[in-house]
Amino acid sequence: MRIIPDMATMFLELRAGGIDRMGLTPLQFTRQTDNNLFRKNFNKYRYLSFSYTYLGYNLKNPIFADKRVRQAISHMINKEEIIEGVLLGLGQVATGPYKPGTWAHNANVNNYPYDPQKAKGLLTEAGWRDSNGDGIMEKDGRPFIFEIITNQGNEVRAKCAEIIQRRLAEVGIRVKIRVIEWAAFVNDFINKRKFDATILGWTIPLDPDIYDVWHSSKTAPEELNFISYNNSEVDELLEKGRSTFDQKERKRCYDRIQEIMAEEQPYTFLYVPDALPIINARFRGVKPAPLGIGYNFIKWYVPKEEQKLVMTR
Repeated sequence: MRIIPDMATMFLELRAGGIDRMGLTPLQFTRQTDNNLFRKNFNKYRYLSFSYTYLGYNLKNPIFADKRVRQAISHMINKEEIIEGVLLGLGQVATGPYKPGTWAHNANVNNYPYDPQKAKGLLTEAGWRDSNGDGIMEKDGRPFIFEIITNQGNEVRAKCAEIIQRRLAEVGIRVKIRVIEWAAFVNDFINKRKFDATILGWTIPLDPDIYDVWHSSKTAPEELNFISYNNSEVDELLEKGRSTFDQKERKRCYDRIQEIMAEEQPYTFLYVPDALPIINARFRGVKPAPLGIGYNFIKWYVPKEEQKLVMTR
């Protein structure tokens, strides 16, 4: 296993035979591997991933204290535009922290379609207006300006930030974008809560227990509830959901959690991307399933005459 932080470098290594497997970007999947070299030497797969990407708000920041502001921002983000323009259609709209089609997912929560008029109305209700005609909304003398941070090496997230920046400008919200090297991003900004908003992603676990990300006891430095979300009903439901094996009871808990999150919008859930793995054609036994391709990894093999790497003691 090799760690190659840059996706472009990783792709060059794949093409040169330096690595046998990686996850492709949408551009790599649709265009850069659409040639005879890759068709002959690799197999590509596509399925909805167990992950989601989101815009998360630092709820300690007074700008985001009113849920109507977060709802307004969600109404200004055209998720379909992001999926088509950035993912090249390879993904689905996200409405919560679970993968569509799985038993824990609640498909009946409030959604936030792109609606600038609705967004403007919510911002006005929350006390924001452009009182001096400079094109930027203000409240109590403070202009509505905030910064989105995301991590270096993820072009898709950076492009999402640019689209969000452009859309929010239409209602008088000025967004700055900052792309930060991963170690500094985590240690100096996320762990220390020194951010306004962030574009990141979570893996969706096979078990739907999301206690570590959403429970109010997990807001300390270096813990995962770094947006400082705090809701007593959600806390109670998270505790109940992880303390029973009764799937119907757990379903009731997680459905209600998703309803609350849809109302409060602590994240704007953006999309669930398609997983786009590519594997050298030497490998046999790869059988796609709803779980993906890695579930039967123990049964993958390379015929002896095609083996390049040999295990040594």
